[in-house]
Amino acid sequence: MALKFYKYQGTGNDFIIVDNRNLTFDKNNSLLIQKLCNRKTGVGSDGLILLENHKNLDFKMVYFNADSSESGFCGNGSRCITHFAKFLGIVKDSARFEAIDGIHQAKIIDDAISVKMNNIDALKIKHFNNGYNATFVDSGSPHLLIQKSDINNFDIIDESKSIKNHFKKNFTKGVNINYFSVSNEEVNLRTYERGVEDETLSCGTGAVALAVCLEINSKINNDKVLIYTKGGELKVSLKKIESTYSDIWLSGGVELVYSGEYNLDK
Repeated sequence: MALKFYKYQGTGNDFIIVDNRNLTFDKNNSLLIQKLCNRKTGVGSDGLILLENHKNLDFKMVYFNADSSESGFCGNGSRCITHFAKFLGIVKDSARFEAIDGIHQAKIIDDAISVKMNNIDALKIKHFNNGYNATFVDSGSPHLLIQKSDINNFDIIDESKSIKNHFKKNFTKGVNINYFSVSNEEVNLRTYERGVEDETLSCGTGAVALAVCLEINSKINNDKVLIYTKGGELKVSLKKIESTYSDIWLSGGVELVYSGEYNLDK
């Protein structure tokens, strides 16, 4: 038996997407999800996404990390599944869909996809002055943000594992760790993602968390920020009214890389 899949990437964040409107994919099969996402013996990806029917909206998004855990919203994944929904003929130039954190809107302009994020309460943002000078922002997924003077020359894997261990009592379900630099108004971001337990080329919710972090720490002077990741450029726009960040949009390119079939009988 073969599983039809589509391989997508959004600024280097790559996903396996499956049309599961017939609900034939076994979402409890953690081993299958891990096999599919394995870069050595499977298709290889940062996560698996299922597109399912929704009785009131255009579709439902079900997201699994590469380790098969289902936790948190995936910003780049949501942009990819919106492109996939257009490919299937479900939507045209806009979409409304449900994800693990609620209902989202999306806009489609060619291969550029923008997704509206949920509001962020500034009162829930935390600052840790414990040697790391980290800022915590939940942008649908939990993120720690740490400024680096030299964003490219450090061992992100070892440092992130050390930081995760340091904060394990604060974040019992794990946390994404982001490193950023701001130089001559150029903003760069690198992310170590939970569930992948490695650096990813891009992180959508991480970019949103960074935009909020920059605003609250007065490191940007406008409501739009261009963020450079290893996989490409992400744009975040937002507004702050009193203690709430709202009208948050994450934008960037999306590409259908290839499609194929995975042998479920092996």
